[in-house]
Amino acid sequence: MIFDIPSGQSAVGDIFNWFVSKVCDSDHKLFAKLTDEASKLVPGKSGLLALDWQNGNRNILCDQQLTGLIMGMTLHTAQAEIFRALIEATAFGARKIIDRLEEHGIVIKEIICCGGIAKKSPLLMQIYADILGRKLLISDSDQSCAYGATIFASVIAGKYKTTEEAQAKLCRFKDKTYIPNATDQKIYDKLYKLYSELHDSFGTGTHSKLMKTLIQIKKY
Repeated sequence: MIFDIPSGQSAVGDIFNWFVSKVCDSDHKLFAKLTDEASKLVPGKSGLLALDWQNGNRNILCDQQLTGLIMGMTLHTAQAEIFRALIEATAFGARKIIDRLEEHGIVIKEIICCGGIAKKSPLLMQIYADILGRKLLISDSDQSCAYGATIFASVIAGKYKTTEEAQAKLCRFKDKTYIPNATDQKIYDKLYKLYSELHDSFGTGTHSKLMKTLIQIKKY
């Protein structure tokens, strides 16, 4: 079955671009340096945890007035550590959406990724695999949206009986597959529990009014 997980998040790539262009005041050339440094970090060792709400939360909270948060920074925190924490935050956000789908009986065993980030960033893909706890494949098509429309159209036209049959016949993938690293997955499971506490507290719980109050102060 086809699910567009990133469409449930208000921002993914835009968060990384914001960090590089606005916070680091640099251009896209910095991505290579940050990626190289972040790839050498061990999960959890930076002491950072972030919420991926720099553009609000589209799913599952459906609240565009929520804002980003980075917790655990010290005078020793480096750019690459924040960059990795932001990648992890977007992966935790995707996991939160998957958890909600599974709560309603939808079983997700593997995930097919598409777009530039999936093809250009092995670091992000491995972090996602470790946090989501699932095998990640990369679509071979550069026009995945159009490809998906073709799959559904082929079923409607009677070429194939089901979407699953059409997918089996038409879908192609890159050779590279990302498998969760068991050691890192255990660490990320612990961090995800903390992410969930922040998610619930600032999203609907004890601190749910804090971000919106800051917005009101900012406006007036």
